[in-house]
Amino acid sequence: MASNTRRTQPTNRSQGRPGTPPVLGPRALNRATLARQLLLRRDPDNRMSAKAAVEHLVGLQAQNVKPPYYALAARLHGFRPQELSAPMESREVGRMVTLRSTIHTHTAADCLALRPFAQAGGPDRELRMFLRRLDGVDLARLTALSRELLQERPRPVKELREALLAQWPDADPLALTTAARCLLPLVQTTPRGLWGRSGQVMLTTAEEWFGRPVEPAPAPDAIVRRYLAAFGPASVKDMQTWSGLSRLRDAFERLRPELLTFRDENGVELFDLPDAPRPDPDTPAPPRFLPEYDNLLLSHADRSRVVAEELKARTWKGNRALCVFLVDGFLAGLWRLEETKESATLTVRPFVKLTRAQRTAVTEEGEHLLTAMTPVTAWDVRFGDVAE
Repeated sequence: MASNTRRTQPTNRSQGRPGTPPVLGPRALNRATLARQLLLRRDPDNRMSAKAAVEHLVGLQAQNVKPPYYALAARLHGFRPQELSAPMESREVGRMVTLRSTIHTHTAADCLALRPFAQAGGPDRELRMFLRRLDGVDLARLTALSRELLQERPRPVKELREALLAQWPDADPLALTTAARCLLPLVQTTPRGLWGRSGQVMLTTAEEWFGRPVEPAPAPDAIVRRYLAAFGPASVKDMQTWSGLSRLRDAFERLRPELLTFRDENGVELFDLPDAPRPDPDTPAPPRFLPEYDNLLLSHADRSRVVAEELKARTWKGNRALCVFLVDGFLAGLWRLEETKESATLTVRPFVKLTRAQRTAVTEEGEHLLTAMTPVTAWDVRFGDVAE
């Protein structure tokens, strides 16, 4: 990723002991991560396409249709939703279950490669939770039948479930379709996932949708480099949280000669790519509006580089993540967008009282979001009560 962000060598705060890695405080980690995430400055060279951003970020979490679009609006200059819808329609980008057994928007190449990489940390683990409800079901036969049905034509989940129940009428219906999704790399076909279009979930195999076979799982070392480029500096445990996998220490150790090492303020070892941006901790960070489940907030074991400990629980309602915004690079509150055919209202609810300058900056960023993501010309940014 090209960047004109100024890089600095972090101050060594380890009391001068020879060979002790420098310490990176929360602000240093915050600015470095924001730079990798294209959130410190939107695509600094104004050249990155939506597809290239999806690749650089190693995917965008996409339980719902709209979050990937809002994620890119926060990161790319002049982004408009069609810039992501177009490569989805042309099958250069797709939606499927990968990391942590959650739906992500990935490039076609990553759909075909990251699913095998993530298999043990997500789909396999989820499948084990349903095995007791699949007594008497031949999983090899289920896999073959599901593949045959879904490669014949894309099918809705209900239709797949009914076909599987015809073979195993005594089996748990949810367990059958969950097993098919865990055992096979399945893509949600368009128009599902397109901006402004509706459509139920229709499934087919990744091989059928992209016209080429799923690749062997890539070496963990290659994914470590990509993770650090998008989320570093980071610990082994951070990457394991992001990927859902365990036992990644060996990959980091193999790469140790070509990586830099640091410590956080708790003494945890952090790894990083030598040429990755590590801006001065005092670099200004403008406000940013992030969608629910943005990977910035989910991809580290220690999230204090963005989310203060006391605020963690306030970004969720039950098991549903809420839309959040950043001020000075850190989590600062919640937002909600209400739209009609004629107007759009963005309501901002900060966690703490904002200064006048901060309110002005948040308003300007909110206006940017409304301009990019809503077709109406009548819109408003409002500040609600402090979020509880």
